Amino acid sequence: MATLTVAGKTEVFVGRAMAAQILPNRVDRERAAVLTQPGATQHALDIAQRLRAEGLAVEVIGLPDRDQAKTLEVAESVYESFARFGLGRHDTVVGVGGGSVTDLAGFVAGTWLRGVEAVFVPTTLLAAVDASIGGKSGVNLAGKNLVGVFWHPTRVVIDIATIEELPSSLLKEGMAEALKAGLIDDRELFELIESDGTRSSLEEVVTRAVSVKARIVDRDERERGDRALLNLGHTIGHAIEFASPLSHGESVGLGLVAAGRISESRYGFIHSDRVNKAIEGLGLPVMIDGLDRARVIDLLGHDKKRDASGIRMILLSDIGDPSITHVTTQEINVGLEAVGLGSS
Repeated sequence: MATLTVAGKTEVFVGRAMAAQILPNRVDRERAAVLTQPGATQHALDIAQRLRAEGLAVEVIGLPDRDQAKTLEVAESVYESFARFGLGRHDTVVGVGGGSVTDLAGFVAGTWLRGVEAVFVPTTLLAAVDASIGGKSGVNLAGKNLVGVFWHPTRVVIDIATIEELPSSLLKEGMAEALKAGLIDDRELFELIESDGTRSSLEEVVTRAVSVKARIVDRDERERGDRALLNLGHTIGHAIEFASPLSHGESVGLGLVAAGRISESRYGFIHSDRVNKAIEGLGLPVMIDGLDRARVIDLLGHDKKRDASGIRMILLSDIGDPSITHVTTQEINVGLEAVGLGSS
């Protein structure tokens, strides 16, 4: 089992058969609210049964699937459930499921009673390598994750056996985020996924990707500097995701294609073809048809990473050498054209 620490606030366990390690030891905890989604319900019920056996009162709260869970309306319904259940300041919110669950669970935990303990049990690769790590949580409103808080879970428990049971579509999604981590700060991780794709050792992929994110969050917990590097592929990717039926992983893959081409234009990045082939090797799209280009551009104008100087993107001079850069309209067009969203 690998144990990592994020920002001095979160223990991350990566291994197998870790059901006994869900909650940190605390004598003042009386209740736990377990938030889950379709597809992870049985995992949540098993965890609830174990916590009840330990003497806790437990409420299991079902959420809609994927980003349908990440709304203020859903958050309000969860708050109402907390109130009926009597969830107090010394109690715990446990998020069991994919990235939408950990995002929503972190958001409601960080805002209920001005903050109660959160613990995450990610059941998808995407949540394991990205969404559950680092303390950023939020809901969508007119754009991706525009309402949110920084609220670190005290513990994240990643069971590799659970991840290995995932359908290939969910493995592909998570591999896109792991590929991103490799491009930012771990050439060996990039080359592993480039070579082996979804056949890569999941234990190595998860441990390496979490280590990349932990190193960056340790340097910049509140995204005032280097933490923005984790947004590689997400500026255009988030706009595509919000404007299309594509999943987060598919959209990030397209965002990486766009960022690679802009990096090539700006810095002479020589690996953009390798990035594209790695994404194709995962079975993810590198082009998209039939999407409203004007809608994507409008969403880019509302992106959280926009400031008075314009849109910021993460670009690459080399694998492992990212930078935070303001991009021009012409460069945005280069990225959009690279994924099939050129001007008509």
